[in-house]
Amino acid sequence: MRKYLFILLAAVLPLLAVAQVGVVRLRTENLESPLGIYTATPRLSWMSVSGKNNTVQTSYHIIVASSEEKAQHCEGDLWDSGEVPSAEQLWIPYAGKTLKSNQRAWWRVRITTNKGKSDWSDIATFGIGLLSESQWGSRWIGLERLMPGEATGLHSRLAARYLRKEFQLKKEVKRATAYISGLGLYELYINGQRIGNQVLAPVPTDYRRSVMYNAFDVTEALRQDANAVGVILGNGRMFPMRQNKPYKTPVFGFPKCRFEMIVEYADGSTEKIRSDEKWKVTADGPIRANNEYDGEVYDARMVLGAWTLPGYDDSQWLNAERTDIPTGELRGQMTSNMAIVDKKRPCRVTTHNGRTIVDFGQNMAGWVTVRVHGAKGDTLRFRFAEKLDADGGLYTANLRDAQCEDLYICNGSENDVLWHPTFVYHGFRYVEAPAGYSADDFTAQIISDQMEVSGRFSCSDTILNKIYHNAVWGIQSNYKGMPIDCPQRNERQPWLGDRTAGSLGESYVFDNERLYSKWMRDICESQRADGCIPDVAPAFWNYYSDDVTWPAALPFSCDMLWEQYGNLQPIRDSYPYIAKWLNHIISEYSRDDIVGHDKYGDWCVPPERLELIHSQDPDRITDGDLISTAYTIRVMQLMSKFATLLGNDDAPQWNERAQKMTKAFNRRFLVCKPGTSQVPGHPLYPDSIYYGNNTATSNLLPLAFGLVEPQYRDEVVKNVVTNIITRNNGMVSCGVIGISWLLRTLSDNGFSDVANLLATNKKYPSWGYMVENGATTIWELWNGDKADPAMNSANHVMLLGDLLPWSYEYLGGIRRGVPGYRKIILKPDFTIQDNFGADVSYHTPYGQVASKYTKTLEHVDWTVEIPCNTTADVYLPDGTIKQIGSGKYHFDVDIPTASPAILDDEFVYEHASFPQCHASTILELPNGDLLSSYFGGLHENNPDVC
Repeated sequence: MRKYLFILLAAVLPLLAVAQVGVVRLRTENLESPLGIYTATPRLSWMSVSGKNNTVQTSYHIIVASSEEKAQHCEGDLWDSGEVPSAEQLWIPYAGKTLKSNQRAWWRVRITTNKGKSDWSDIATFGIGLLSESQWGSRWIGLERLMPGEATGLHSRLAARYLRKEFQLKKEVKRATAYISGLGLYELYINGQRIGNQVLAPVPTDYRRSVMYNAFDVTEALRQDANAVGVILGNGRMFPMRQNKPYKTPVFGFPKCRFEMIVEYADGSTEKIRSDEKWKVTADGPIRANNEYDGEVYDARMVLGAWTLPGYDDSQWLNAERTDIPTGELRGQMTSNMAIVDKKRPCRVTTHNGRTIVDFGQNMAGWVTVRVHGAKGDTLRFRFAEKLDADGGLYTANLRDAQCEDLYICNGSENDVLWHPTFVYHGFRYVEAPAGYSADDFTAQIISDQMEVSGRFSCSDTILNKIYHNAVWGIQSNYKGMPIDCPQRNERQPWLGDRTAGSLGESYVFDNERLYSKWMRDICESQRADGCIPDVAPAFWNYYSDDVTWPAALPFSCDMLWEQYGNLQPIRDSYPYIAKWLNHIISEYSRDDIVGHDKYGDWCVPPERLELIHSQDPDRITDGDLISTAYTIRVMQLMSKFATLLGNDDAPQWNERAQKMTKAFNRRFLVCKPGTSQVPGHPLYPDSIYYGNNTATSNLLPLAFGLVEPQYRDEVVKNVVTNIITRNNGMVSCGVIGISWLLRTLSDNGFSDVANLLATNKKYPSWGYMVENGATTIWELWNGDKADPAMNSANHVMLLGDLLPWSYEYLGGIRRGVPGYRKIILKPDFTIQDNFGADVSYHTPYGQVASKYTKTLEHVDWTVEIPCNTTADVYLPDGTIKQIGSGKYHFDVDIPTASPAILDDEFVYEHASFPQCHASTILELPNGDLLSSYFGGLHENNPDVC
């Protein structure tokens, strides 16, 4: 896995040996020394470290300088904040002299704390991009037409475009910055040197709304005399993979490039190298086709030689054509590009029908570097798949019409040549290669957005640890400049509904703030004029179904960015779009305050037969009107919160509308039914009260969203538990909607043992069932090993629901006290009898918080760590709450004896064959027997529990 941010502490130990307080991890717009920032007022953040406990920042001093030399001398000629009495260290807006396009700045910060003053931090830098279209003097260039052998249609085929330009520099170069937008994808070379480590850049957008450019410092790549710049253009989403359904898939045009290099000379003058019709272009290079679904075709016989160096003979190339201009705003990309973030070697090689089958042991997304060998003209075919069929060959039925293969045509001079594709990626675990290839010939390179790993999780349950491993790989696989649904088949779309709760869980694993801040803009830009927000954004598929639950990812993820990172800007930017959408939904579909429109329902609820994709049993299907109305209410609750944060006057209006709709919701969907308990009046078994048709999801939503009146809450909770235990044998009974709230709602209502049971099960349907049946990522379906291949991706994350937040917040006990974690709550649920310990840490914006404990039924041994400039409330199992500051602490505490709860013995006897231990406390029956004696046996994952 990627390099953990946790090693940051090791890097600052030498600093702490000299000073007790230090400042580290300087970030501009939450990026490390970025160029091309698309704002003149960037926001600055940092972390503080200290060798002493209870360290709190009391003031800061920022200087921003126009040169590194001035920054070295702490001369803030652009901005000197002076000593600012404040504990803030996140998202501090620049407030100095007006910054201009292409301007560089260097900055440092020093803080004062209650434990002393820090030294000045190391120097960080940032560069302002080109802030308006008028500052681009270059033109969009490429080939605005099909070339021989190219085609549109079901399997669109287009060769890469190769562009080049030679130029002379006569004076000493002080600094040079290259700005490039290569659509759909590009690679940039100067004098034979590849610029940057990014792949599949820039990040995808709806090119009708926004077009991203990247910026690079290319000073070291330039020469004082002859120079050459070369650009390769791939198709990406610009020239889309499928063009057979124009009503579904927008075609943005042919690949094109805009390039602007600003050369600043030592004498103070500048020169600009710009893309125009004087550049040269050819489509006769080795990349003959590149299609994200189908793969790449590389003909080594057509290698162009030293085309990125000066002096190359391009006389047979065409003059570049001035192309159609993308209508989207040209914007500096303020999120990281994708990169090769990890590598894996094969773990096993077999043969099938004379072909080599390479197993990497892990489902992933990326490409394979292969050591090619063959005679001139040999076509080497490398096919990719997630699974093997019963005969040991590739299982490709679930790829639909995605060909998922790379072709390499030999030129005869290959001698240990290492090759990988340039403009595609694959979702795979297995590769089929020609005969004669061995494990030594292959290395898998994992491709994902560049971001730090923010969390670490392990616990006493081996199944849950494996599920977590699968979740991490699944999330990483589906970060591709936007969060997508799957990396392997002919889909790979940024479905909104997958991330309503998923964005929060993912934030505990990766620092996804930049990715999701970018995606919030993508969603807003995809809004239709009437207010409708699509199911997929950017709208690479034209799916505007006017659903409620899928577009709710916009307000839910905005809330995540505020709560997890303290970043209010996405809320500020998205608020009018959410309001327009919400008013559209209410106007079009609300009748008597019930929103009567839903498309997806509780998507992918476990079906009654394993070969089914969707359940056909009405008892398993939650009313779509209940779902859409509940979600509308929840969004209005969030809008009231957002309005208050933004200081506008809308909060009372949203509150009033939410309360009115809540009353209508309870009138319509709350059911009161006489019970059949043999213990009349028993506190846990009165008349049955539930919502809708009493599915787990129909009861979970009103519980999670605070719609249940207090006098009914216990009964509704009981029906959730009854649904899980009695109807579903202690297994998951929810689809995408219910699973988003399942575990946290159970824990919040006293049933953490049931939540833990669901998290650690390994029978169908469960996350553990996936693990037990060979999954190394998360499946699209609970029955993904047996369902129709029309929809059984083995690398989806939508069914993770709230498993990850629950794991961090309830098992690990790491919770927010305030947005951004300035205040932390440490509150593991020690009542979960089947859990005997956890080791969990999370890098908040202030630094690492850690919670590590082991426990028995009587005792807890617990170590915690709190970052500088924060405080924490520590909830001990004996009921004590300790208020602590930063530092490391150890607690050794006894657990009080649990008070027995009473459960009806009819319920227990009816389900006496239930195979796993289940108890939120020690549950005692009316006859005095313990519940665990009836649920008997041994917990399958922890045999010493019961």
